Amino acid sequence: MKTSHELIAILDFGSQYSQLIARRVRENSVYSRILPFNTTAAEIRKLSPKGIILSGGPSNVYDDKAPRCDKKIFELGVPVLGICYGMQLEAFLLDGQVEGSAHREYGKQELILNVKDSLLFKGFASKLVVWMSHGDKVIKLPKGFRTVGHSSNSAISAMENKGKKIFGLQFHPEVVHTPQGNQIIKNFLFTICKCAGDWTMESFIASQTEAIRKTVGGGKVVCGLSGGVDSSVASVLINKAIGKQLTCIFVNNGVLRKNEAEKVVATFRDNFGLNLVYADATDRFLEKLKGVEDPEKKRKIIGTEFIRVFEEEAKKIGQIDFLAQGTLYPDVIESVSATGGPSATIKSHHNVGGLPKDMKFKLIEPFRELFKDEVREIGRELNLPKEVIQRQPFPGPGLAVRILGEVTRERLAILREADDRVVAEVKKAGLYEKIWQSFAVLLPIKTVGVMGDERTYENVIAVRSVNSTDGMTADWTRLPYDLLETISNRIINEVKGVNRVVFDISSKPPSTIEWE
Repeated sequence: MKTSHELIAILDFGSQYSQLIARRVRENSVYSRILPFNTTAAEIRKLSPKGIILSGGPSNVYDDKAPRCDKKIFELGVPVLGICYGMQLEAFLLDGQVEGSAHREYGKQELILNVKDSLLFKGFASKLVVWMSHGDKVIKLPKGFRTVGHSSNSAISAMENKGKKIFGLQFHPEVVHTPQGNQIIKNFLFTICKCAGDWTMESFIASQTEAIRKTVGGGKVVCGLSGGVDSSVASVLINKAIGKQLTCIFVNNGVLRKNEAEKVVATFRDNFGLNLVYADATDRFLEKLKGVEDPEKKRKIIGTEFIRVFEEEAKKIGQIDFLAQGTLYPDVIESVSATGGPSATIKSHHNVGGLPKDMKFKLIEPFRELFKDEVREIGRELNLPKEVIQRQPFPGPGLAVRILGEVTRERLAILREADDRVVAEVKKAGLYEKIWQSFAVLLPIKTVGVMGDERTYENVIAVRSVNSTDGMTADWTRLPYDLLETISNRIINEVKGVNRVVFDISSKPPSTIEWE
């Protein structure tokens, strides 16, 4: 499918930085799309890209099972930039030579430019700091190429074929450790590929609004609204496009944070005028969770019951033509395995799989092309409250997986109040938007305490705060001692049933962000 925006196609060879490359391109207002490494030249031609980037990767290009791209992409007449493994692959496929290096080059290195007229390094001094991460190196240039730069360990650290506009970098310009890396990317996008830089969230909103109207026509759309960033922004965008043809369903599963249901209804029904169905299913969820302590059973019960409630409410609406979701780009990118083939597994959409088979709907996923920060930017453009846009991630099973042991109304009430104090104080300290997640956990133990000269035997609250970029790895946040003291004092003094607060200093891995 040809995109309506200028496109930079990124072929993924399994690099941990592939998504980062895509983000760097988009930060320069140019649309990028990650494709499996074995996408054919014919398929790429149909996309009419302005340029192609070959990502890095963990393989050795000379191995029989190494992932390799269609050699014909170099004949498309489109500029190509190879990064690390991508550069080695260019050399290998175009009859140069690559071999293992006796000294692996990793970390910051000095790149010395051999020439002054390379468009990729336009405006650069003769030396720059770059980030290397490789064990192989190009030892013989392909025909028509020249060496643009070298390092102390590698005689060919940057190369190019000016006539065919094929460029190779042994280092990673997309990481912050290459200080001038963004300028290199800019030179590729604007000087070499002649991109206009018209990819903005304002233009995206306009194009998506029109596309949604055209797709939906006179049909009806239903959307599950959770109050999280993705579904909230999607709901407001679709409402902007088709108004009352959209019905949003908000299910209160009984394990939400303090006053969360009321806030969602007030924000989206009252302030934005969305056609919102509020289903308070607290009683049926808590009945199903009665006596259940195993975290996986909790998750399955909540997931299954959510689908049933959503299904019941959807049937009341009548004929539904489309189901809208806040699916993001990282959810649908196909990863590339080291054994030589793109993984066919795409993250499943939890609110689709269990819907009744007789519902004849099609999916509307306006954010399939976007990263989380881009969705937040759209939220700002659509004037969503800052509290919604900057909300920290919250698990689908809610507080049920932050209560270790059985979920009861009494234990939910304790955790809600404790969690409310944690979030309030983190916000007051100006740290909420700088932290990935900060929350309270109710532990399944009681400890002895002293309050007012009397012995107590009450619950323990753990405070969890982590920094992360994507949730895959996380490090515990070094919260100031005075903030921790305030949080502890407030919880113990204000939340009945708690006499001890502890702070979790575990990172992921080996621990997980959530306790269950």
